[in-house]
Amino acid sequence: MEEQASGFDDHPLAPMVSLELNVATFKSQWQFCDRITEYLSDILGQGHSDPARYSNFLSVAANELVELAFRSTGEPGRISFSLYRGATSNRLRIAFARDDRESTGMGPNERQPLPGAGPELKSEGTILLKDLATIFRAAIRIEQDGAHGMQIIADFPAAEDFQ
Repeated sequence: MEEQASGFDDHPLAPMVSLELNVATFKSQWQFCDRITEYLSDILGQGHSDPARYSNFLSVAANELVELAFRSTGEPGRISFSLYRGATSNRLRIAFARDDRESTGMGPNERQPLPGAGPELKSEGTILLKDLATIFRAAIRIEQDGAHGMQIIADFPAAEDFQ
């Protein structure tokens, strides 16, 4: 899925890690959400003056995004989790195929911001993601990934001064 064009440029960001799983394996146990989140947030904490604080704080947002992907994926295909580091931000990208992609009303490569970002984001989920974006000063978006997939992309500030 990473090879497909995205509406957001990853070039100013350095790849840190990428994890790809079979969707059926990922969905076989809810606990995988916690394990993947712990792994990703530990890596995001690297290079900070207080790595445990940074990774613990961001694990809340990362966990919500991983759980959103868990609820949104179909059985066939793969799901990938990628981390990128830039001078001012860190990016988490979750890419997966969707069974109900036609119901989003988006064409290929169209971006969709949080409000009304697809049928799985009911008003409570949209509010939660907006709150996460506000709390973490993050840009969180959901976009179509080619003709057959979706991406959840979150850019978190690299600064450690969370309020």
